[in-house]
Amino acid sequence: MEDLKPRFNPYSLSGDAYKAMIALEASLKSSSIEENLRHLVKLRASQINGCAYCIDMHWKDLRAAGESEQRLYGLDAWEESPYYTPRERAVLLWTESVTRLHEGHVSDADYQRVREQLSEKEISDLTLVLATINAWNRIAIAARSSAGKYQPPKPH
Repeated sequence: MEDLKPRFNPYSLSGDAYKAMIALEASLKSSSIEENLRHLVKLRASQINGCAYCIDMHWKDLRAAGESEQRLYGLDAWEESPYYTPRERAVLLWTESVTRLHEGHVSDADYQRVREQLSEKEISDLTLVLATINAWNRIAIAARSSAGKYQPPKPH
């Protein structure tokens, strides 16, 4: 098994770009996609991408926000799990389509299914959330960020 020590620190080595990513993330907090749903799609995209650091982070954030273990461990099989609303299912479908671009482009059929549950503004905001988590996944995987140490922020 490979050594899982971190490779490099993108914050200290690429500080301005890293701060821009943080600013993008902060701007998405006021998007039309509610916080728990943002974390849910971040968790799902991180599962697809195999990002241990981000899986750890978003699982813990969701648990801290009161999400049930059942919905979290069912997430990888969301299409067969009865725990998700039609809106959440649409968002998870879009998450899969946008994250799995290596399998082909986002289909018109997927867009139409998502459009039944979300406004154009919500789809746009969701797509930016997904672009951002996919970028974070790639940064954390390449840098080999250490999973397991993240603690969610304390409620105010």
